[in-house]
Amino acid sequence: MARRWRRLEEPRKGGMADFAFGVNAGAVAPQRSALYRHVVAVHMRQTCRSAAASACAPALAMALGFGKTKKFRYAGKLQPGVQSPRREVPEQIARPDYAADGRPKHTPRAVPWDIEVKSAAEIQGMREAARVARHVLDVAGKAVRPGITTDEIDRIVHEETLRLGAYPSPLNYSGFPKSVCTSINEVICHGIPDSTVLQDGDILNVDVTCYYKGFHGDLSEMFLVGDSVDEVGKQLVKVTYECLDMAIEGIRPGMPYSDIGGIIQDHAEKHGFSVVRDFCGHGIGSVFHTTPNILHYRNKDPNGTMQPGHIFTIEPMINEGKKDSMFWPDKWTATTTDGLRSAQFEHTLLMTENGAERLTARTEESQCFWWERKH
Repeated sequence: MARRWRRLEEPRKGGMADFAFGVNAGAVAPQRSALYRHVVAVHMRQTCRSAAASACAPALAMALGFGKTKKFRYAGKLQPGVQSPRREVPEQIARPDYAADGRPKHTPRAVPWDIEVKSAAEIQGMREAARVARHVLDVAGKAVRPGITTDEIDRIVHEETLRLGAYPSPLNYSGFPKSVCTSINEVICHGIPDSTVLQDGDILNVDVTCYYKGFHGDLSEMFLVGDSVDEVGKQLVKVTYECLDMAIEGIRPGMPYSDIGGIIQDHAEKHGFSVVRDFCGHGIGSVFHTTPNILHYRNKDPNGTMQPGHIFTIEPMINEGKKDSMFWPDKWTATTTDGLRSAQFEHTLLMTENGAERLTARTEESQCFWWERKH
C-alpha cells in the first residue's frame, strides 16, 4: 500500500503554510481538501481587522469557489460501485494500533534519513509477515477472472488473512474501509473493493498487506483479466514489473535511496510510459509506513543511505499516458487524469550486505506472468 507523496497544488499567498502530504492526508487538487478549506477560512478571518471586514470572508470564499457543489468528472470509464458493510475481525486476532479508531499512533521520525536498522528478531518477524502476505496474494490472484467483483476478492483476502491468524493491514488504516486495494485499469492505487465486476480485457492490481505477530508484510501484483488484454496493456504490465526488478537488482548498501528513482524512470520512459510522482515506497516493520521514502522518479531528495538491516518497499506506479493523478470523492481512489491505464508491482525488501532480498518473493504457488507462459 503506497504512501502519498505530494504537496497541495493551491496558491499559498499572504503567509499561508505549505502543507506536505503524508499517508493520512485527504484528497488533493483539483478537489480542495477539507484541511485546505479550513486553513483558508481561518487565514481570511485572521487577516480581516474588523467585524465588518470579517463578514466578507464567506462571500470571498464563494468567489474563490469554496462551498460550490459540482458534479465530479471521472477521468475514464470506471466509476465506483456499491460497497458492502465493513468485514468483522475476531477478537483473538492481534491488531495494529489503528484498528479501532483508524489513527496510527507511532511518532514520525524527525528527519527522512533517520531509518531503523532491524534486529535479527525483527527481521525474522518481517520474514514471517511477508510470507503470510505472499500466500494471501497468491490465493487472491487465483480468483481473478471476468465476472468476479472486487468485493469478492476483498472477501477472499479477508478470510484467508484471518485463517492464518493475521490482520488485513489496510482495514481501517486512516479510515480505509476494506481489507485489500483493488485497482482496475486507470486506477493508479488504493482502489476500494465494491460491486464492480471485472471485465475481460481489464488489468488489475491487487495490493495485500498483512499484520502478523506485530509486523506488516506488503506486496502487490498485476493480473490480466481474461484473454483479451491488448498488446499495449500487456506491455505496460511487463515494463512495470521490469522497472521494479531492475531497481531491486541495481541497489546495494551505501547507495542513496534517491538513486532508485532514476533506474525506474529511465526504463519506463524508454518504452514510452510515465512514472507517477504522487506516491512512494516506504519503510515498513511494526509500523505500516515509515522512513525511508522511496521515490520512483529521478530525484535528489535526502532520504538516507541504504544499510544492511533496512526494510522497505519499492512499488513503482507506471502510467500508459501522462504521469499525473487525481482523486475520486472517496479521497482514496487515485486515477490517471487522462483515463489511460496504470500498473504497479511491489515487494517488501531487506537490505543485506550483498544487496536487496525479496521478503515477498514469488513461490511455486504464485501464478506465472503472461510473458512467462508457454505459447
